Amino acid sequence: EVFALFPLEIFSRSIKSKGQYPKKVYVVDNGLVQLITRKIDQGRLMENIVFIELYRRSHALQLFSINYWKEYGKAEGREVDFVINQAGKVVELINVTYASSREDIHEREVNSLLQAGQELACNNLKIITWDYVAQEQIEFVPLWRWLINPRSKRDKV
Repeated sequence: EVFALFPLEIFSRSIKSKGQYPKKVYVVDNGLVQLITRKIDQGRLMENIVFIELYRRSHALQLFSINYWKEYGKAEGREVDFVINQAGKVVELINVTYASSREDIHEREVNSLLQAGQELACNNLKIITWDYVAQEQIEFVPLWRWLINPRSKRDKV
């Protein structure tokens, strides 16, 4: 089988809710994104890379599933890019942003993770950045480091 597009469903324990929200779509190669659109959105390209790597890791080991989270009932509500679900339990929440310093990271990225973490009972919160590193209540890790280090707290669950 050949896949070019990957749909990602919202995280919900309700089948009805899953059907009410649109799927996010990722492509197998960032080069295809560049063919479709002339505008280069580094954050979106980074998010696509992270999805493809999560997809590869999840299918190689069959250990976890991937979804996204959106604040219930709000069209412009908070969103988390990736919810990692392992054996029915949310084990990691990830947002992706093109940022090089803490000042570049929008508070909505942080607040979305904190709210989702509280709602989904998950304290393994991560923001993948361009090159900002920090460990607070949320772990900030550069994309390059995340890509070369597949070990994560979720692997220890």
